[in-house]
Amino acid sequence: MIKEETYYEQWWQEGDQSMEDSHLPHWRRVLRFIPEKDLRDCSVLDFGCNQGGFLRLLYELRPFKEAIGTDLASRSIELANRRRGELPIQYVLTSSPEQFEQRFDVAFSLAVMYLLPDLQDHARKMKQALKPGGVYYATYADYPNNPSFPLIKERINAHSAVPMQEHTLDDITGAFFREGFKVSIRRMIPEQFVELSPVPVWYRNVADHLQFAYEQAYLFQFTAIED
Repeated sequence: MIKEETYYEQWWQEGDQSMEDSHLPHWRRVLRFIPEKDLRDCSVLDFGCNQGGFLRLLYELRPFKEAIGTDLASRSIELANRRRGELPIQYVLTSSPEQFEQRFDVAFSLAVMYLLPDLQDHARKMKQALKPGGVYYATYADYPNNPSFPLIKERINAHSAVPMQEHTLDDITGAFFREGFKVSIRRMIPEQFVELSPVPVWYRNVADHLQFAYEQAYLFQFTAIED
């Protein structure tokens, strides 16, 4: 039985532009940890692309052959397609990347996995979307193990179109192992000073903020092994 997709106008009640603006430093930081520097012959997927900003940034820094961004926020996809200009990018309103069967060399999902209720289904879809040997990079914030988690969860659930999930690192790893991926992981340890806010929004105190920054910000590398 095929699940019917549920669409939204936007993900974040304060506006998806504010989410894109706040994620830009995160995207640049992620790319410092990605070993693939030459993407000129690659097809790229951005799962959960929102307004398409990451793929535009990626093309600016590491040009690729083609890319597809997928998302369930209709207003964001419309804006992404208006903003793409002449770039070799297509933005599609869907959560089903498997429809592009074995098309992608490299895939990304950045600050998305904590919103996915069914990790096994997601791993299966990504396996179908990637070429054999293709690589999927996914960031994950291990918020459930942070002392400020109740505050973080309350804020996300108050503003997000879908509720936050409480996955463990083992939950994520197990789902992708079961779908035949090679799984690797690293912490995204800051290279510079961690900027603080005079009015805390996500963390109760500086110590909780630093615990997240140095211990709980992860980047997964999932490699699709040929069956």
